[in-house]
Amino acid sequence: MANVIIIGAQWGDEGKGKITDLLSKSADVVVRSQGGVNAGHTVVVQGQTFKLHLIPSGILYPNTECIIGSGTVIDPRELLKEIDQLHKLNVSTKNLYISQTAHVTMPYHRILDQAAEERRGKYRIGTTGRGIGPTYSDKAERIGIRMLDLIYCDRYPEKIEWTINYKNAVLEKLYGLPPLNAKEIIEEYRGYAERLRPYVVDSSLKIAQAVKQKKNILFEGAQGTLLDLDHGTYPYVTSSNPIAGGACVGAGVGPTIIDRIIGVAKAYTTRVGEGPFPTELHDEIGEYLAEKGAEYGTTTGRRRRCGWFDGVIGRYAARINGLDCLAITKLDVLDELPEIKVCVAYEVDGEICREFPIHALKFANCKPVYETLPGWQQPTSHCRTLEELPKQAQDYLKFLAELMEVPIAIVSVGAAREQTIIVEDPIHGPKRALLDSKGKPVKS
Repeated sequence: MANVIIIGAQWGDEGKGKITDLLSKSADVVVRSQGGVNAGHTVVVQGQTFKLHLIPSGILYPNTECIIGSGTVIDPRELLKEIDQLHKLNVSTKNLYISQTAHVTMPYHRILDQAAEERRGKYRIGTTGRGIGPTYSDKAERIGIRMLDLIYCDRYPEKIEWTINYKNAVLEKLYGLPPLNAKEIIEEYRGYAERLRPYVVDSSLKIAQAVKQKKNILFEGAQGTLLDLDHGTYPYVTSSNPIAGGACVGAGVGPTIIDRIIGVAKAYTTRVGEGPFPTELHDEIGEYLAEKGAEYGTTTGRRRRCGWFDGVIGRYAARINGLDCLAITKLDVLDELPEIKVCVAYEVDGEICREFPIHALKFANCKPVYETLPGWQQPTSHCRTLEELPKQAQDYLKFLAELMEVPIAIVSVGAAREQTIIVEDPIHGPKRALLDSKGKPVKS
C-alpha cells in the first residue's frame, strides 16, 4: 500500500494529467486537493482526448474513486459542464465525490477577477479571469460560500443574498459596474445544487476511511511549485498551495500518511501568464517548442511561453516538496534539436547563484548560465525502455537527474498512455527509480 502525492515541479502544465492517469490504474482513490477551473489536465486514451479541469484524472478508470477536496474552489456551472461532457464520452461519474467544505466560485468572483486584473494595468498578474483568486480571498476573509451553503441554500438563502449585496457595493463603488440580481443568482445556483447534491460528502472522513482500509491513494496537484502562493514567484502565483504540503491541507489528512512524492517536470520549461522566466526563448527555438509541444493552455487556450530546462528552479522544487523521484515529460519534443541547453545556475549582479532567489525583483534580473548538451536528432516516441532511447537522450536524462539530485522514475515520450518509459510501479514499488541521483541506471 502507498499514498502518493503528484506535484508540478515547474510553473504548471508539466503533464501531470498524463502521469496521474498512468498511476491511477494502481490507485483506489484519487484526490484533487487545490485549485479550481484555472487548472487543466489533458489525457489521451486510445486516440481520444479528455480535457479535465476540476475532476481528477482517475475518473477514466471505472473502479477508481475520485474526490474533489476541501482545498479546491468549485465553479458549479463549469463542473456540471465537465460532468456532462464525460457522460457524452460514456465515462461514468458514479465514483465522483465533492467535499462539503470546498468553496464555491460565484458570478461576482469572475467579474471581480477580470475587473481587478484590468485595473492593475502594467502590474497585472496574468490570471485566467475565472474568479479563482477572489474565491480564495473570500475564504480567507471568512465570507465565502461553501458547498454546504449551496446544498442548503433553500433553507438558508439569506447568507448568499447578503454576500451578493455586499459584493454589489464593491462592484458599483469601486469599479463602477452594474449590480447583480441576488434572486436570479440564487435561483440559478439552486439548480446547480440539486444536480451536485448526490456527489457531496465529508471528503476528509472518506479519505480517512480509505487510509484505514489500506487503499492506495493518489493526491493530484494542480498548477506547479513556482506558482505556490507562499513559495512561488510571488506575486505572479496562484491563490493556493500547489506544493506537496498543500496536498495534505487541501485533502484534510496528516503528513504521516504520505509514502511518496513524485514531481513532474517537462524536458524543457514553460510558463503561462506574467512574471519572470530566466530561460525563456524569444527565437525560432522557442517557436519550435511551442508548436512541437502543442503548448497551448487546456483552460484558456493561451500560448505558453517556452524556454530551456531550468535546473535552479528544479532543485528548488525538489527541496520545497521533498521529492522522492521525478517524471520527465515531453522528451520527444526535443527530438529534432541538434543541441540542447540546460540552465545550471543564474548570474545575478555579477555573481553566480545556484539557489532560487525568492525575491521577484532579484529573480527578474537573473541571467541563465547554460551547459550545452548534444541533441539526438532521432525519434523517441516509439521507445518503451531506457535502453531503446538514443545515447544522447539517455545522457540528457542522466544530466537532469544529477543536476536536480533526484532520481528519474518515469519518462514520457508522447501524449498517449503507452508512450511511457517506466521500470517499476511508482506506487507499489520500493523507493527506487529509473536513474539514481548520479544519473546512473538502477538495476532491478
